[in-house]
Amino acid sequence: MSKMHARAHASTTYPEGQTMERWRRGCCLLTVALVAAMAVVSGEAKLSPGHYRTTCPRVESIVRAAVARKVKETFVTVPATLRLFFHDCFVQGCDASVMIASGSNDAEKDAPDNQSLAGDGFDTVVRAKAAVEKACPGVVSCADVLALAARDVVTMSSGPRWTVELGRLDGLVSKASDVTGKLPGPDMQPDTLAAMFADNNLTVRDMVALSGAHTVGFSHCTRFAGRLYRSSAAAGPSYYRASYARQLMAACPRDVGPTIAVDMDPVTPTVFDNAYYANLADGLGLFASDQALHDGAASRPTVEGFARNQTLFFEAFKEAMVKLGRAGVKSGRGGEIRRDCTAFNQQ
Repeated sequence: MSKMHARAHASTTYPEGQTMERWRRGCCLLTVALVAAMAVVSGEAKLSPGHYRTTCPRVESIVRAAVARKVKETFVTVPATLRLFFHDCFVQGCDASVMIASGSNDAEKDAPDNQSLAGDGFDTVVRAKAAVEKACPGVVSCADVLALAARDVVTMSSGPRWTVELGRLDGLVSKASDVTGKLPGPDMQPDTLAAMFADNNLTVRDMVALSGAHTVGFSHCTRFAGRLYRSSAAAGPSYYRASYARQLMAACPRDVGPTIAVDMDPVTPTVFDNAYYANLADGLGLFASDQALHDGAASRPTVEGFARNQTLFFEAFKEAMVKLGRAGVKSGRGGEIRRDCTAFNQQ
């Protein structure tokens, strides 16, 4: 240390009665307190698998039992719950705001892009939350129940199991207008999709992995009928393999009603596996956005890799689900623990 620096330190004064070491210690404590306060104000949350270890230690088994009962009633529970989680997290983060029921029909679930969400997904979360409330009233958020249920439906359909991070709060806002432009669409191209996923800190690999959820998905005919009949009216069904196009036309005639749906994986529709990716190579992508993953230069290598190796797909899917579950998490004054997942708590 130079003499100039030594003199500078020597001339520094500290509050009365404090040594330099005590002053430094006090500053450190103040900094920690300020950081903690800022985290509460900003809504930043630290998730942990053991968040309810002491307050609701049986939460995972309670949710799993409720989900299992619902899956036994109808397999639609699987794709419906998984899709509900995606739609929740992509709009304002994973905060169960998609669960809110509005008397004026202006909540997230009322947005046009959410009209096709199956009621079985909502019912699954409501039932699981009710079971959790009996054991641990006012402790576990609906957002965490949904995250656990999404994991459980995948596992119950022969898919992978992963550790779910917990500690989310439920959102305080749910507006239909917030949904516009936030959700992947059936006709989107890879670049547009990639940008949307990047907004949620997800990579192209994550995007391709999460798209694999379509292996147990279903879609209403109205979501892809335009593509089906537009391609057919030209030089044959250029976007579909001919036999697949005929199959779809039989299930979805031109005047089909809005409630008719078909499986997105025509090969193994009730098994969570990597068949979805092999289907794309065979021209069996139901949505243009699905088929585009196989045709896109940035995404095709990942699609081909997952088609060859199911373990590779499963590991990537687990990683992507954990990352998605961190999107827009609420904490502190930015959220609450709802008693009823479909309604905000009374202030």
